[in-house]
Amino acid sequence: MHKTAASVAALSIFMSGTAAFAEVSAQAVWDDWKGYMTGFGYTIDGSEAASGGTLTVSDVTMSMQIPEEDASVSMTLPQLSFVENGDGTVSIELPPVMPMNIRVDTPGDDDADIALEYVTDAFSMVVSGETNDLLYTYSANAVSLALKTLVVEGQTIDVGAAEMSVANLAGTTSMKVGNLRVSEQSMTTGPVSLVVDFKDPSGSGYLKMNSKYDTMSFDGGGSFPMNMNPDDMAAMLKAGFGFNGGFSYTGGATDFEFEDRGERVEATTSSDSGALQMAMDESQLAYAGTASNMKMMMAGGEIPFPVELAMQDTAFSMKMPLSKSDSAQEFALGLTLGDFTMSDMIWGIFDPAGQLPRDPATVALDLTGMGKLNFDVMDPAQMEAVERGQMMPGELNALTLKGLTVRLVGAELTGNGDFTFDNSNLETFDGMPAPDGAVNLKLTGGNALIDKLVAMGLLPEEQAMGARMMMGLFAVPGEGEDSLTSKIEVKPDGKILANGQRIQ
Repeated sequence: MHKTAASVAALSIFMSGTAAFAEVSAQAVWDDWKGYMTGFGYTIDGSEAASGGTLTVSDVTMSMQIPEEDASVSMTLPQLSFVENGDGTVSIELPPVMPMNIRVDTPGDDDADIALEYVTDAFSMVVSGETNDLLYTYSANAVSLALKTLVVEGQTIDVGAAEMSVANLAGTTSMKVGNLRVSEQSMTTGPVSLVVDFKDPSGSGYLKMNSKYDTMSFDGGGSFPMNMNPDDMAAMLKAGFGFNGGFSYTGGATDFEFEDRGERVEATTSSDSGALQMAMDESQLAYAGTASNMKMMMAGGEIPFPVELAMQDTAFSMKMPLSKSDSAQEFALGLTLGDFTMSDMIWGIFDPAGQLPRDPATVALDLTGMGKLNFDVMDPAQMEAVERGQMMPGELNALTLKGLTVRLVGAELTGNGDFTFDNSNLETFDGMPAPDGAVNLKLTGGNALIDKLVAMGLLPEEQAMGARMMMGLFAVPGEGEDSLTSKIEVKPDGKILANGQRIQ
């Protein structure tokens, strides 16, 4: 997985016009591009011919071994041209229609030949700047990549079509070369579309999908060691490999349908905007994503009626340490499903009389903490030792509930809390580090919700009575009608208190 990710990153840099070159001359541009790609594990071959300030490279082959799968992948391009413009800049030219061929060799029966077609309209890529501090400026009226043929074990597979197209592409990349290659990129696009029309070769089904975005953009950068080994991600991270960047879009919409053995399902999704942020270096791995005004409709298959859902705000975030450390490191987890609604048809399944409030629901969690890792997550040998129980993964030092909100069917639960953990005391709580802290909770509308559930027959009276007894044990009346509050404290000596009263 690690090597595949690194390989895709390297190819994407080439395809988007952001390859790393060190000199503003045709030969230097090509030589440094080769050096950059070989750093990701590729072997580069091609026939070079120089004439009048233009270096033409024909029959370019990029190949890579994948030892983990005992396989190899190679890609061929017909021609690249590096043209010295006479003003200290170099233009990189591609044929308007460029076939690309990918060969996958495996030890089993899954060898494949994939033919793609890369088409550009008014493509321009110019390299400027000074040695080891270069700027790449690129643009195109349109760019598309389409699947032309797929051959598996010598047999042509009629799978249909797959094509991605981008309009009004523009961007820049700065590249500084020292002990590391450090790049900063910025890219914008106009409309983007993805079309997939796959047919099962056995004739048992198909998949059709159309995705469209009004605009897309990318901002970010990365650092790359001069000599990288994609088979050893842990070593790459220690050598300085890292990236931090994010994609965003506006006006996203997708519709798809598929059929499998006569069972057909169709769905549509849309959102006004969204973003995905990613960061990785020796110390951390982090993801964050958002979407606004998200809508979804699904029908078919075993679903007896159309399902319609919507959320005004959707977000998730995750941050975790990656490397062994003697000091505590931060981790975090966040989730927001804001203003969730669903169609009356779904409500009618369990609340046909409309007794429950159908206001938008929200679930939100914001959790952070501090902990120590006793191993490098990206080191396979250390990970295996942890999985076998030969090494303790680490220790938890602190946990903070910054915010909790659960709001639905007329009731709302909110909370926050803070705990520290004593890892020298594993006896008091049966092997768990002794906690010290408290969580504060507030519930409004809880009793009214229980009454409604009993009236609807969804909650038996005896269970409702048990729930009320538990609320009476752990909570006290709060401000306002049908309001309860609770402060749960946990002490390192094993005591547990609810609102100052010891319950354990």
